[in-house]
Amino acid sequence: MMAKISLVLVLIFFLFFHVALLVPRLVSAADLKVGFYKTTCPLAETIVRHVVEKRHSTDKSITAALLHLQFHDCFVRGCDASILIDSTAQNPSEKAAPPSATVRGYDLIDDIKYALEYVCPAQVSCADILALATRDSVALAGGPTYDLPTGRLDGLVSRADQVILPAPTMSISQAFTGHFHPLGFTLPEMVTLLGAHTVGVAHCFIFQDRISNFSGSGRPDPAMDPALAASLRKTCSASGSPTAFLDQNTSFAVDRSYFRELTRRKGVLRFDQDLANDPSTSSVVYGFARDEASYRKSFAAAMVKMGNLKSGSGGGEVRKNCRVFNKPKSSDVDDGV
Repeated sequence: MMAKISLVLVLIFFLFFHVALLVPRLVSAADLKVGFYKTTCPLAETIVRHVVEKRHSTDKSITAALLHLQFHDCFVRGCDASILIDSTAQNPSEKAAPPSATVRGYDLIDDIKYALEYVCPAQVSCADILALATRDSVALAGGPTYDLPTGRLDGLVSRADQVILPAPTMSISQAFTGHFHPLGFTLPEMVTLLGAHTVGVAHCFIFQDRISNFSGSGRPDPAMDPALAASLRKTCSASGSPTAFLDQNTSFAVDRSYFRELTRRKGVLRFDQDLANDPSTSSVVYGFARDEASYRKSFAAAMVKMGNLKSGSGGGEVRKNCRVFNKPKSSDVDDGV
């Protein structure tokens, strides 16, 4: 947990925020709008940005962590902060699912929530905090800035057995038809979102066969640039659980470099490299590799669209603690009569 909120934020609150604290208002996904907290918590987005900036100044990898975290949240039950719930003995949450093992960034969301609860309690949802923090971290990494609709609710369900996400071993067709298309994404939008790999990393065991023994051949994957394969072999020879940047060129910047590397056979994951080789997606990859402005515009639009994914179950709350569901009000508890 972060240290107590800085005096700066407290002073900002008393100087510019003289509105009465309001009772939380639960909204549906249809109520999402830019500036949702304009009256209930005017400094919400400023506070989020302040905390993210502070973290990014000492940890550039936080952008990748937040992009990963939001993807896992939105692609399971919609963008409802269900990924943030801690497991209990009675309820293994999404965090306990194997695909969530490498997800991180929870502590930053806790820090932001702490700051917001100090200034305007029970107003800003954890789902919105995650979406805003991701947006701001992308901008800090040199990526596009974009207006983000807010007003999401925090979900009431988080179950490990509901976490079914695309795997790096899938084909382009399998990932699209099984995961992206059912959520309303087009093939170009899938490629655009995968551009988040520009700041990502992967554990060596995921692509080990590509750099040393592809398909049992005893040789590297011929689709990979030989110099990259040699470099990755050196990286992956380290002890422990080594990782490698998915964009070996500008590893902490949100830019088109990831796509340029794919056109040069420098995709670390086979799935990523297939994006440049598959006839259904190659034109998008080469287009982004040539045109930074096109990539930035498309990435911003795709992130907003992903952020609008909602749970089909309806209902929700504004959690007081992002890691646990709110306790039911006494009036909501069945007394057994």
